[in-house]
Amino acid sequence: MSAVSSDFLSGPVAPAATDRVTLSPLGLGDVSLAEGGMLGAWQHVNRASTLRHCIEQLETSGALPNMRRVTGESTDDFVGFHFSDSDIYKTLEAIGWEAARSDVSEFLPFVDATVDLLTRAQDADGYLNSFYQTVKVDDRFQDLRWGHELYCLGHLLQAGVAWARTVGRRDILEIGLRMADLVHDVLGPEGRDGVCGHPEIETALVEVYRVTGERKYLDLAQRMIDLRGNRLVGHDRFGYPYFQDHEPVREVTEATGHAVRQLYLTAGEADAYVENGDEALLESLERVWRSVHEQKMYITGGLGSRHRDESFGDAFELPPDRAYSETCAAIANFMWNWRMLLIQGESRFADEMERGLYNAIAVSTDIDGDAFFYSNPLQLRTGHGSDDEDSPSSRLTWYSCACCPPNLARLVSSLQHYVATSTTEGLQLHLYAAGDIRLADGSTARVDTAYPWDGTIGIDFDAAFAGELRLRVPAWATGFTVAVNGAAVEPRVEAGYAVLPTGSAVTRVELVLDMPPVAHRPHPYLDASRGCVAVSRGPVVYCVEQADLGADLLVEDVLVPANPTLELGPVDETLGTPTILVADGARRPAPGTNPYPTAAEVAEAAAAAAEPLAVQTIPYFRWANRSEGGMRVWLPTT
Repeated sequence: MSAVSSDFLSGPVAPAATDRVTLSPLGLGDVSLAEGGMLGAWQHVNRASTLRHCIEQLETSGALPNMRRVTGESTDDFVGFHFSDSDIYKTLEAIGWEAARSDVSEFLPFVDATVDLLTRAQDADGYLNSFYQTVKVDDRFQDLRWGHELYCLGHLLQAGVAWARTVGRRDILEIGLRMADLVHDVLGPEGRDGVCGHPEIETALVEVYRVTGERKYLDLAQRMIDLRGNRLVGHDRFGYPYFQDHEPVREVTEATGHAVRQLYLTAGEADAYVENGDEALLESLERVWRSVHEQKMYITGGLGSRHRDESFGDAFELPPDRAYSETCAAIANFMWNWRMLLIQGESRFADEMERGLYNAIAVSTDIDGDAFFYSNPLQLRTGHGSDDEDSPSSRLTWYSCACCPPNLARLVSSLQHYVATSTTEGLQLHLYAAGDIRLADGSTARVDTAYPWDGTIGIDFDAAFAGELRLRVPAWATGFTVAVNGAAVEPRVEAGYAVLPTGSAVTRVELVLDMPPVAHRPHPYLDASRGCVAVSRGPVVYCVEQADLGADLLVEDVLVPANPTLELGPVDETLGTPTILVADGARRPAPGTNPYPTAAEVAEAAAAAAEPLAVQTIPYFRWANRSEGGMRVWLPTT
C-alpha cells in the first residue's frame, strides 16, 4: 500500500466547528518532512525500527496472546497489566498515521490479522476488553476507577480515526464504534453516572464525532467532562485529586494528580470547548495551563515529580534526580498545547510543544529507536545501577506497563501534522523542520533548515506567495532577522509571531533566530536545584554525562560558575549532535567523608582552589546512548 495523496487527508485533530479556533490544521498530506532534517529523520527511524519493534513486543509481552485468550486460540494465563489492549491499539494507530506518508505494505499482514482477531474477540453487544472477557468476566464497567476499559476504548477509537482519515479504511473504527455505542447505553444520558479513572476517552469521542458527524459521541464526551469532580470514582488511597475527580473542571485552579490523566483530560476539554463552547471551560484550561507551565514543569518539558503515583507535586516541587517525568505525560502535554494553539493562536503553546518534543519526548528513545525510558530524570547519580523499570539507569527494550513506546510511535508517525496551520489570511509556521508544505493553491513552500542546531530557516515558494505569513519567534530567541526576496525587513510581532503582511509577491523568506548557548538559574522557590545552572541552546537542553569525563572524574565533582562562559563545541560523531563547552568550569576539591560538615569546615573547603576544567555538555535527549554512568542537567556552581 503506497502513501495516499489525497486532499481529504486530515490528521489527529480536525475541528468541525471553526468559530472557536484561530488556526486550522493543514491536511495531513500537505506537509512532508525531509529525512535530512531532525524531525524527518526521526520519522524514518520510527518507521524502520520503532514500529517493527512495537509489533514484535506485542507478541512477546503478552498483549496479543491475551486477546487470543478471548477467542480460545490461547490457553496461557493473562500476562501483564489489565490495560495491555491499549498497546495494540496505539500501535495500530501509529501505522495508520504512517500510511499517510509511506508505503506500509510490510505492516499490513499484522494489521489485517489483528483486525480479524479483534473482530472475532468482540462480544455480540460490542464489548471488547481481553482482561474483563477472560479474567473478571462478571465485572464489566464495575471498576471505572482502575478498570481502564474506557481508556482502552479511547485508544481503539483513535486507531480507527487514523485509518479512516488516511486511507479510508473503516473496519477498525467500526469495531470501536460498536463498543462506544455500548458505553453510550451504559453511561450515557439514559444510563448511570460514571467517569473513567484514566481520562482519554473524552478526546477520542470528540474526534469520532468529527469523523462520523454523530452528535451522540460528542455529547457523551461532554457528559463525562461535566460529571468529573463529583467524586464518582470512589474513595482511593491516592485521593480524588489523583483522578482529577475532586472538583468540577470549571472550578479547577491547578494541575493535580497523575500527570498523564490530567493532561489527557485537558486535551479532551479543549476539544469539547472547540465544538460546544463555554468560556468557563476555557478559563479553567488557562488556569491549569499556567499551573503546569509556570510552576510544575521541568526545564526539559518533563511533567510529574512523584514516583509514588506518577503525579504532579506541589508548586516548584521539581527534584531533578527524582523526576518521574513520564514520557506519556510529555506527549500528552504536546497534544494539549497543540489544541490550545489552534484555539488561541499564541506562540507560547508552540514553544511548549517544541520544548517537550526536543527534550522530554526525544530523550525517551535511543538513537536506534528500539529502547526506551519510561521516566526521564534530570539527574542520575553515579552508581545508581538500577534495572528497575520505574527508574532505570539505561533505556529498556519494553516495559510491563508499556504505554510509552507505542504512544511515542503514534506521535512521531504524525509529526508533520503539527508543523504548520492556515487561516483565510495565509500560512503560519510553528515547528521549524526541513520539508515541503503544499499550499491551498497547489503550490509548494520548501523549508530548508538544520534546526534545531542552526537558527536559519529558509522558505522558498515555487509560485509567488501573496498571503500573510506568520513565523514563530520562540521565547528563547535573543533576537531575529527576516529577509524577503533577499531584502531585510522589520515585520511586526504579534502573539509571538513575526508577521509578513499580504500583498507582496514573495518567493523566498529567510528567518534567522539568534541561538547562543544560554545558562539558566532555577526559580528561587525551586529548592532542589538552588545553587545550580542549566545550559541550553535554542530549544535543546544540555547535560553533563559521565561518558565525557573519564574514569577519574565524576559528574558530582563538576562545578561551573554562576554565570559561565559558554562556547559551541564540536559535533559528537557518535551522537550526531553538536556539543557545548563550559570554558571556565572547575573540578571540585576532594570532598571529605563527613556527610554533614560544619559551616566552618565548608568555608575552609571552599577556600581551597578548585582545579580548572573545560566541561563538555551534550543534548539531554542523547544521554545514555554511549555508556552507562551519571548525568546532570542542573550543574552546581563554584
